[in-house]
Amino acid sequence: MAPPQGVDGSKRKKVRMSFKSIKNWDREQGAPLLSKLGERVHHQEPLKERINQVIYKLRVNQNRLEGANLKTQQHDKSLFDKCVAAQMSKDNARATMYANEIAEIRKMAKVTLRSELALEQVILRLETIEEFGDVASLMGPVAGVVRSIKNQITGVIPQVGYELGEISETLSGVVMEVGEATGTTYDMETSNPEAQKILGEANTIAEQRMREKFPELPSSASALAEPTIPR
Repeated sequence: MAPPQGVDGSKRKKVRMSFKSIKNWDREQGAPLLSKLGERVHHQEPLKERINQVIYKLRVNQNRLEGANLKTQQHDKSLFDKCVAAQMSKDNARATMYANEIAEIRKMAKVTLRSELALEQVILRLETIEEFGDVASLMGPVAGVVRSIKNQITGVIPQVGYELGEISETLSGVVMEVGEATGTTYDMETSNPEAQKILGEANTIAEQRMREKFPELPSSASALAEPTIPR
C-alpha cells in the first residue's frame, strides 16, 4: 500500500520521526507521546489499545453486515422464485407486487454490501498504521469513511449505525490527540477526497457483486418495478 497522497516530503519525514515515539505506544514500554496526552486526559487508554479496540468493533459490525447480506440474499431468492411463478401463471399483478418488493430489498442490500466492503478497507488501513507511521494522515480518511457509512446504514440497521457513530468519534479524537502531541496539524476536511475514493471503490465492487448475486427480474415485472440496483 502506497503512503497517502498530499503529504510533502518534509511533513512525512516529521511524522515518521515522531512515530519513533508513537511506536512505544503500549503500556509495557511507556510512551512519551502518551505521557503528553495523559497531561490532558486522565486514565486514557494507550493509543495501541484504543486502535485495537476500534478494529475489533469494526470487525464485529462488518460481520453483522455480512450476516444481514446473506439473509437479504436468501429473502430475495424466495421472492424472486415467487415472482417467476406468478409470471408463469400469468398473474401479472402479483408478479409486479413481488418485483416492487424485490426492488426495495435490493436497495437495502446494496447499502449493506457497500458498507461491509468499505469497513473491510477501513480495517486494512488501520492495520497498516504501525507500518507507515502516518497516523494522522491515515486516520483522517478512515474517520471520514466510518462517518459516511454510519449516515448510510443508520436507516437500514440502526444498531450498526449507532456503534459506527461511536467509533467515528473515537477515531476523530485520536487524530486530534496525535496532532497535538506530535506538533503536527491535520485538517479533517482534507481527508474527504481520500475517503470518497475508498467509498467509491466499495461502491464499484458492490455493484459488481449485486449483478452476480441477484438475478435480473422477469422483463414484464421489472418494467413496472423500481430499479433493482440504484446508483
